Amino acid sequence: MATKKILVVEDNEDNRRILIYRLRKIGDFEIIEAVNGEQAIEVVRTQGPDLIFMDLKMPVLDGWEATGRIRQMEGGDRVRIIALTAQAMAGDEEKALAAGCDDYLSKPVVDPNLVREKLERLIGPITAVQATAVLG
Repeated sequence: MATKKILVVEDNEDNRRILIYRLRKIGDFEIIEAVNGEQAIEVVRTQGPDLIFMDLKMPVLDGWEATGRIRQMEGGDRVRIIALTAQAMAGDEEKALAAGCDDYLSKPVVDPNLVREKLERLIGPITAVQATAVLG
């Protein structure tokens, strides 16, 4: 099974690091980072991630607009997108789904089981992280 590519688009470095840490504990992924929607679009164009964690509120180009542009790209309908927001308001999940996202998570992302469930639903079985023992 090929390693899945996951793009984490988040302008806040602490939030980005927390999510990447969780992803590395969950499975063996190729993780790509971006700090705004313009970078995300370029990564989709050049590296074709399987899934994107997309912050909705970012400078330069926000996640709402980036998601719309990705969906309009050739092959953009195949990439799965999970919206991220720290300011979860009533109706945000519905708006994110209507904007083209496949799922939604509130930040900070603290429940690894919820992340695993969403990943498996959207991109299939996850290759477990291989633990290596150091013998000395």
